[in-house]
Amino acid sequence: MARPSRTRRGNKQRSDDFQAPAAPAAQRARERRRQVKPVQQAKSQTGAQRERRGGFRAFAGESYAELRKVEWPGRRQLISATIVVIVAIAVVGAYLALADFAFSRLVRDVLLRF
Repeated sequence: MARPSRTRRGNKQRSDDFQAPAAPAAQRARERRRQVKPVQQAKSQTGAQRERRGGFRAFAGESYAELRKVEWPGRRQLISATIVVIVAIAVVGAYLALADFAFSRLVRDVLLRF
């Protein structure tokens, strides 16, 4: 009985069943490229023409239609949202200014001392 051996992909194959490849991989690839591929027929009578999608006018019209569906905020809601944004910007700005001041003091007093 022949001892099983491993092939490239890990499958077991008996050594007496082994057959050498018919052609090297490069030659097989070359032969596949040389084969003539059949031409596909067009699916419609007009041929394989590219569909016209409407261009900029269609885009503008669809955008306008979508903007009409939007529920715009009222005056009071707009003012309160604006105040929230301004306060948030002020808080983040103050935090960054404090961090900048602290790190600049740290660099000046500790690192530049030597």
